Amino acid sequence: MTENSAQIASWQSCVIDGIVQQTPSVKSFFLRLSRPFAHIAGQHVDIRLTAPDGYNAMRSYSIASAAASSPIIELAIERLSDGEVSLFFHDIALIGDEIELRGPLGGHFLWPEPAVDAVLLIGAGSGLVPLMAMIRQRSTLKPTVPTALLLSAQTAEDVLFSKELHSIEIRDAEFVLALAITREIPIRASDFARRIDVAMVQDVLARLHRKPTQVFVCGSNGFVNIATESALLAGLDASIIKTERYGG
Repeated sequence: MTENSAQIASWQSCVIDGIVQQTPSVKSFFLRLSRPFAHIAGQHVDIRLTAPDGYNAMRSYSIASAAASSPIIELAIERLSDGEVSLFFHDIALIGDEIELRGPLGGHFLWPEPAVDAVLLIGAGSGLVPLMAMIRQRSTLKPTVPTALLLSAQTAEDVLFSKELHSIEIRDAEFVLALAITREIPIRASDFARRIDVAMVQDVLARLHRKPTQVFVCGSNGFVNIATESALLAGLDASIIKTERYGG
């Protein structure tokens, strides 16, 4: 889907088909679309809530699921204390509820297809969501392209999709997983007990064994700035780095 075609996507109704608590602050919501669409890993949707008095609240959420023909898509939504839409999903929404959705949207932050060379993914917290869609898309297509994920989280409990990521790491020799745990000592010797920095990116690049031709960075504004600067100082070219920022 091109940027222009994404921009004219119309609103549709969808039903919450399932809810899964992923971490203490993130839940996955599985939405059954009334008009199924094809999407590319990295794209997002807009969600619109309408109150009885007509007041609207709208937020954008990345799609966590890989592109597929299924009428169900997964959104992983973090609970924000000042977030109108996220609080609705976490505190009020139930299976069977109907909401409005528009998408897929976005034409820049997309998994390369076909992927032909090494890819580096860098994320923090819920910034993993579009990167996870890329990892799942890669797994579905069974490519041999080397891919590394450098993921920052406060604690091991806060690592989104932890079991799935570790499972992929075990069965896929071309997938590198490195965690940057910032508020506790990591269990694995291959992980880091600090925030992402230049030396960490260099370490992960060494594990990848090949210089990536595409780099995707997703997280808060501050995180993206630091991670991107670290990637540049590690010797990666700015032209191959794509970023997506969540909030402030």
